[in-house]
Amino acid sequence: MKILLYGINFAPEPTGIGKYTGEMAAWLAAQGHEVRVVTAPPYYPAWHVGAGYSATAYRAEQVAGARVWRCPLWVPPQPGGLKRVLHLLSFAISSAPVVLWQATWRPDVVWVCAPAFACTPVAWLAARLSGARAWLHIQDYEVDVAFDMGLLKGRWVRRLVTGIERWLMRRFDVVSTISQRMLQRAAEKGVAKERIAFFPNWVDVDAVTPWQGTSPYRKKLGISDDQVVALFSGTLGAKQGLHLLPEAARLLQTDAPNVVVVICGDGVTKPALESACAGLPNVRMLPLQPKERVPELLGMADIHLLPQDPEVADLVMPSKLTAMLSSGRPVVTTARPDSEVAYVVARCGVLCEPGSAEDLATGIVRLAHQPTERALLGQAARAYAVARLGTQEVLNQFVAQCRASIAGAPLPDQLTAESA
Repeated sequence: MKILLYGINFAPEPTGIGKYTGEMAAWLAAQGHEVRVVTAPPYYPAWHVGAGYSATAYRAEQVAGARVWRCPLWVPPQPGGLKRVLHLLSFAISSAPVVLWQATWRPDVVWVCAPAFACTPVAWLAARLSGARAWLHIQDYEVDVAFDMGLLKGRWVRRLVTGIERWLMRRFDVVSTISQRMLQRAAEKGVAKERIAFFPNWVDVDAVTPWQGTSPYRKKLGISDDQVVALFSGTLGAKQGLHLLPEAARLLQTDAPNVVVVICGDGVTKPALESACAGLPNVRMLPLQPKERVPELLGMADIHLLPQDPEVADLVMPSKLTAMLSSGRPVVTTARPDSEVAYVVARCGVLCEPGSAEDLATGIVRLAHQPTERALLGQAARAYAVARLGTQEVLNQFVAQCRASIAGAPLPDQLTAESA
């Protein structure tokens, strides 16, 4: 197959959404498919363009067997509200001619990832011009998130923007997303059930495994073997509920003095987190770590932390959760009980009250004092990842979905919204 992947974040050292787009392109190319990618220069999660790249120039390169075109965009140093909208629009505008030009390549599938939803009109048009199947993948409902978090405001503005979103979504041949709740949201937005597909985030279960022995990170951070590590590793973004971590760490000084909270990552909230954690002896902070060191980083943890903003927990499925599960460690989350995150974590961790640092600390204390429970929950996490989230299983399913769509056949039953 000839597959065009279109999305804002794709990097040689990928993170966040780019992690999946990059791994997807490399895997498809390794399987013998022709793959092209239209994307931006790497800039996320640090919100500045990486060394060797330009925010103002076009560039073509070969990455892991895929032909990649990088298009200019505006990267605001402090993203938020209107700035974030303009940031996404700048990429949508600069990339549009490149995507339309790819129609002459005659791809079989044009796959576009939201965010950024602003890219969907030109992706749909390129598919129609080339006779390809138009595939929209929703990693998060950025429009709903923007309004729910107050980044965008106004009843009439919301009605207009969501109306455009629904109109566009209904015109794609396939609309996929990463969780049952998000599949239901697609149906609520008017997408026909037979066009909705389940396409979850995945993890290399052979690379990220339960760490045996003592992780080198413990020595690096001065953490002894008898201390319990509660780790958050991921993008330090606004929708993570990360303000709870320093508050919980203060409580843990009294309730569980043997617990060390480790926060690893980069993003827009990092300066505020560093300030809030200043003077807390039970907190360690690390920058984003190289991909090849992720297994030993996750292996340092006794407990994984997954705070969530309660206003957006139903609309996102954190990509970091897959690696947490594969590492064979229990997860403590503040997601709402009826959210997709809670559905997964309920079998392999502890659910805490959304927005409550006190309850988050209580959940950490519970597992810190119960090594047997930690081990059992960690085993359940690993089993779930191996059974449902392995790279080969998920991407083989994607290829099957593509072939079915190209042939005009129904999507495979096990991949539709009904059975997700």
